[in-house]
Amino acid sequence: MRPLRFSLNVTLDGCYDHRESAGGEEIHRHYAENLARADALLFGRVTYKMMEEAWRPAAGPGTRPESTDHFARTLDSAKKYVVSNTLEHVDWNAEVLRGDLGKAVEQLKQEPGNGLFLCGVQLAFALAELDLIDEYEFVVHPRLSGHGPTLFAGLPKSIDLKLVDKKQFESGAVAMRYEPRR
Repeated sequence: MRPLRFSLNVTLDGCYDHRESAGGEEIHRHYAENLARADALLFGRVTYKMMEEAWRPAAGPGTRPESTDHFARTLDSAKKYVVSNTLEHVDWNAEVLRGDLGKAVEQLKQEPGNGLFLCGVQLAFALAELDLIDEYEFVVHPRLSGHGPTLFAGLPKSIDLKLVDKKQFESGAVAMRYEPRR
């Protein structure tokens, strides 16, 4: 069974607005390594559109820092699944998943391979509610944003986690990887 892994940048006060994280080459390298550990990426519609606009090669040369090239190439070549009941068509090495979210993700997890990498906050919320996420990673940036959306706000039940790994970056960010206590 392939594990479903989720990772996201957050500030110390829990804001996940992508404009609030420090980013940089070391963080992009870390995420490229995460993506490379997966057989496929699982996106919600909004995140897929945002990532496609920002990272697809069609965005053109010079539109992003050279230090992010490895991340961009890794993301570009990855197999992608997009959960959506409204998108008619996707490309960029992607296919749309429709219907019952739990059943569709369970089916993907049952396929042989190294794992799935989950991208998108609303989708992560829904899959956390269904107890389908096997690994959570939070890359916590040394910043208090004082605003913005916070991760998992409104989750109807607590999910107890156990720390399985951590990594500190030169920027002061810390990646903490957890597994649910089941």
